[in-house]
Amino acid sequence: MRYALPDLLEVMARLRNPDGGCPWDLQQNFASIAPHTLEECYELVDAIERGDYPQVREELGDVLFQVIFYAQLGREQNLFSFDDLVHNLVAKLLRRHPHVFPSGDLTERVHTGDVAVEQVNVNWERIKQQERAEKSQHSVLDDVPLALPSLSRAAKLQKRAARVGFDWQSWRDVIVKIDEEKNELIEAIDSGDRAHIEDEFGDLLFSCVNLARFLDIDPESALRAGNRKFERRFGYIEQALAAQGREPQQVALAEMEALWVEAKQRER
Repeated sequence: MRYALPDLLEVMARLRNPDGGCPWDLQQNFASIAPHTLEECYELVDAIERGDYPQVREELGDVLFQVIFYAQLGREQNLFSFDDLVHNLVAKLLRRHPHVFPSGDLTERVHTGDVAVEQVNVNWERIKQQERAEKSQHSVLDDVPLALPSLSRAAKLQKRAARVGFDWQSWRDVIVKIDEEKNELIEAIDSGDRAHIEDEFGDLLFSCVNLARFLDIDPESALRAGNRKFERRFGYIEQALAAQGREPQQVALAEMEALWVEAKQRER
């Protein structure tokens, strides 16, 4: 026996049923579930980046459960149902893919010919601008979610601004800006003004994200990879010292640096 979507909806309804449901699930609301949603999404991304596809399958199920949970809450409060979510999503996909569905009709079967990816992106942004206007969101930055990780949000803000012509000419210009921001940060550090230091450090990070965008690098993914690299190499230091019956706090920095270099060489 294999379970299907109706079974999942039934399980969720039973969990939220005041008569015999789960006490924890019954206590939840939209706000309390939101942090779990973020956590599940990060776990999914982590599994994808590690190439662990059995785990990807597991994490996708967890993310789907978040959607089902919100749909149940929406149904209970007469806000929306799971069917509403599906309907809105299909309608949005039809609307945003006119090169596949010219008349916005799911039953239509029309070959529209080859369409360049660049043109798809242009059409996508044009349609999204129309949707923002209908929601009285007139700025190109209006619907960039505040809850995004800061690096991802910075990249999204920059991409939006670039689409209307507010952008650097090349990555070399960004390098110059990074040097400028670095010097301003040094001046702020010398001043001892903590608020000024934080402000200039933020500008430097924002400029680094700009460089990542020009190099077609996702800054959030790049930093996650950097974190994993640091964990591997520092783990090597700990293991090497443990084999000698020692711990990092018992050795000089120069010795740990030598082991760090050794870890890098082993990776190469």
